[in-house]
Amino acid sequence: MSFSWTPHRFAGGALALDVANSVILRFDAARSIDRFAEPAQLADFPQAATAFSAERALFGVLTPVEDENQPVFLALREAIDRHFRAEAEGQPSARLLAELLEAAAVLLRQARSPQSLEAQTVHSALRLLALPEPERLKICGHCGWLFLDRSKNKSRFWCDMAVCGNRAKAARHYRRKKGEPE
Repeated sequence: MSFSWTPHRFAGGALALDVANSVILRFDAARSIDRFAEPAQLADFPQAATAFSAERALFGVLTPVEDENQPVFLALREAIDRHFRAEAEGQPSARLLAELLEAAAVLLRQARSPQSLEAQTVHSALRLLALPEPERLKICGHCGWLFLDRSKNKSRFWCDMAVCGNRAKAARHYRRKKGEPE
């Protein structure tokens, strides 16, 4: 399946969350798609992140994940998702934090370049761990992606207004028109 990396794919607000969100519909096993399962998609991700990630000013031009680091990078992605999803759900776990830190340490020891996607993903995850307002970390009510709510009153329900927000509002409008309860 062919994808393109668009700005919407970087709606997480942090590189680590964008990496975790590379699994589409993670909560629906029948429809879930791992964008990094295709080597070309993983190879193209650093260039797109350099262009679209909210943290791009912090890391500059990213280099691709080294072949030997790919399995550990994917393990880091899953550890990021598990830990921050639990945090967003208000269920912090010392075990999940330990898994995240272990994966991060392994990758930092193996990364050859500080500009590599894997090294900068670790740095992004560590910045998220130090987030001064952890309640800004949320899960999109439509697609299930993790995102940082940077709205003034911390009231966002979806990762991206242009896609998930529009879909949610359209669905609500449709239900109202049909007289269905919300």
